[in-house]
Amino acid sequence: MYEPLPLPQLLDEWLKWAEWMAKPDRDPAESGDLIGFDEFDWIVRKQPELAWQAIVAASRDERIEPHFGVLAAGPVEDLLSQHGPSFIDRVEHEARSNPKFAYLLGGVWRLEMTEEVWQRVQQVWDRRG
Repeated sequence: MYEPLPLPQLLDEWLKWAEWMAKPDRDPAESGDLIGFDEFDWIVRKQPELAWQAIVAASRDERIEPHFGVLAAGPVEDLLSQHGPSFIDRVEHEARSNPKFAYLLGGVWRLEMTEEVWQRVQQVWDRRG
């Protein structure tokens, strides 16, 4: 069985990938060393509880703030699309207690969320995101 990266390392690796993606002149040859996207994607699909912990930790990590759009349009959207009914109560609570998380939700699109989950996300997001 595959063991996911420890949470701090996962965030570091995802940040490396996000910083590389943000470069207008990124070298595609460098992408082979960047595992952050694949690791986060895997835990969203296979270990959603860990993905939730990583998303909350990322929303509180100042290094990741410049990449909130990518976080919202990736792991957050995917978690809510694949596991939304299991996490929407926590999403609402976190958005009400963590302004950065509420802001992050402003970058989420519906994707494959149920109508109920999508409506609840819209109720708590900070529309400046």
